[in-house]
Amino acid sequence: MSSPDQPVPFTADDYRARMERAAESAAEAGLAGVLVAPGPDLVHLTGYHPVNTERLTLLVLKAGQDPVLVVPTLEAPDAERAVGSPALTLRDWTDGKDPYAVTAPLLDAAGRFGISDNAWAMHLLGLQNFLPGTSYVSLTEALPMLRAVKDAAELERLAAAGAAADATYEEILKVRFSGRKETDVAADLAALLKQFGHSQVDFTVVGSGPNGANPHHEAGDRTIERGDMVVLDFGGLKHGYGSDTSRTVHVGEPSVEEQRVHDIVREAQEAGCRAVRPGVACQEIDRAARAVITEFGYGERFIHRTGHGIGVTTHEPPYMIEGEEQPLVPGMCFSVEPGIYLPGRFGVRIEDIVTVTEDGGRRLNTTARELAIVE
Repeated sequence: MSSPDQPVPFTADDYRARMERAAESAAEAGLAGVLVAPGPDLVHLTGYHPVNTERLTLLVLKAGQDPVLVVPTLEAPDAERAVGSPALTLRDWTDGKDPYAVTAPLLDAAGRFGISDNAWAMHLLGLQNFLPGTSYVSLTEALPMLRAVKDAAELERLAAAGAAADATYEEILKVRFSGRKETDVAADLAALLKQFGHSQVDFTVVGSGPNGANPHHEAGDRTIERGDMVVLDFGGLKHGYGSDTSRTVHVGEPSVEEQRVHDIVREAQEAGCRAVRPGVACQEIDRAARAVITEFGYGERFIHRTGHGIGVTTHEPPYMIEGEEQPLVPGMCFSVEPGIYLPGRFGVRIEDIVTVTEDGGRRLNTTARELAIVE
């Protein structure tokens, strides 16, 4: 039995299955294997979350072979405590030794490997220097679906993170906006995310008035005034999985134009969510939302993709953008977040996390999408 505060724990068998799938996917893609540096890929595959430093730590996955984690000797005890460690073999190296000499026998001398996007250049170059016949491709390019499809336990955590973000939004509507700085409201959002169980706050966008026309505006010292439209975009990690939601509020009654623009974005967001179902290409979600905004004459003011995947990070593949032909698969989770941005005036964005089901899509954010009036 689990609850939002006590999710089903991952087991060594869960991590073993993930590593096996990754190795098999690499083989199917024509790769000799997968090399995983510290970061979200390693956390997802093993449950181990070391600091990424100049000392080489590298998970080596090859189809038909047991996973091997190369670690510095001084960090081996921490690696052994990771939940996924029973599913792999540790191979440590001590300071003063060449870590690439330890790693090289695990690799095919002329193989092409997928490697974590965030691997340090010095480690990649070290491997290339020791094994000049090898070549490498980023995991995002080679295996974009590596973390894209979530299992039931992952979906439970994502749902809990979404519910916590929803609770945060409900509470932020009760605070005063006018006469306070954007940074004040951003601090309220961060505190509420923590209050509702987030261990990490990744972003708290508060874009008031003309600042709302910048989709990734960093909350600043601007004082929020009556008559402002305010874009709120916030999220982080709860139980190791991400939340990310956006709502747009108005301080006092909106003008006819402000209400109309918000209604258009709400209709576009609804169209994007309705388009979600298995087998549909990712780009179709973008097309559905963008068509609405374009129809109303604001197509040039929708200046970003419609969505991005979410999991152990708040941004990951797949991406809902024109040209992305990857079909949707049950268990995928991603944002649907169209917006309209009018430079020097205001912006509007509405965002939910959606998961693909067997016959459609399910929103993990359920707060009202109408334009909320705040004080």
